[in-house]
Amino acid sequence: MNLAEITEYLGSDWSGLEELMRSGLTSGVKLLQSVNDSILASSGKRLRPMISLLTARALGTPNIDTLRYAAACELLHNATLMHDDVADESPERRGRPTVSALFGSSAAVLIGDFWLSRAVDLILMSEDHERVVGFFSRTLSDLAEGEMLQMEKAASADTDEDAYFSIIHNKTASLFETAGMAAAASVGASDERFEAAKQFALCFGMAFQIKDDILDYTGDTRLGKPVGLDIREQKITLPLLGAMRSSGREAEMRAKVQAVHDHPEYCREIHSFVLENGGVEYASAKLDEYIGKACGALSVLPDSTARRYLEEIAHYNVFRQL
Repeated sequence: MNLAEITEYLGSDWSGLEELMRSGLTSGVKLLQSVNDSILASSGKRLRPMISLLTARALGTPNIDTLRYAAACELLHNATLMHDDVADESPERRGRPTVSALFGSSAAVLIGDFWLSRAVDLILMSEDHERVVGFFSRTLSDLAEGEMLQMEKAASADTDEDAYFSIIHNKTASLFETAGMAAAASVGASDERFEAAKQFALCFGMAFQIKDDILDYTGDTRLGKPVGLDIREQKITLPLLGAMRSSGREAEMRAKVQAVHDHPEYCREIHSFVLENGGVEYASAKLDEYIGKACGALSVLPDSTARRYLEEIAHYNVFRQL
């Protein structure tokens, strides 16, 4: 997927998004402004606002509220990453030191709060904010519940597929879903097209997280993607669930996950178990299902460049390595 080609297609919408984020994060506190600038310069692919802007184009004509909602999605996303890094005590993200590693957990929480508050400001500037703020509010609730459920399951090592899919919906797919719904609302989409945007973004988000969980077993550390982090954090994800299904060793593997802090050598054993028992293939099949559902949701929309780019981004989940 050529991200530069997509951002060129989005043109003034993309540059307007970036300007809204920069201006929305302006602060008179020099340290805070410096950190904000640094995060903006290294904040990844910005898939959530990209999907939001493409969705708006596939459904109608983007406007200033579209840009505000797209920018709010990215600010909220980065705010939650800063909070997650504190909760997980993560020293690095995307191959760079986390804010908490550089400035301490207290500063990271405060900076995350600042980004969250500025996201809310952008939403409240919009004409239809009374409806859309509910989307964002639900996502914030989902994020908190997803994180707590993941912590609960990490302690007990009893994650099943129902719990796994609840966790990845709440922690990842919910914000993508909000990005799609907010975009649809901003251009006055019909109920049918609103639902199409919602389902595409939701299924894309599920696929995105499944791919992340596959990469935790197959990724390349040279590309900046840590491998084996989930098991070190006692997270049972879809590749391990798939490997345990017919292995006859489920109880053994769950016990090893639960004991991994005392026996770090179990990480390599669990990793090998997943690769040797079809765990990656099982998760990849589920990934394909969600990609199919995402693209299928777009079938009610007329053919357009924006729709084709959305489909391309969905299929990108099969091939990406980061």
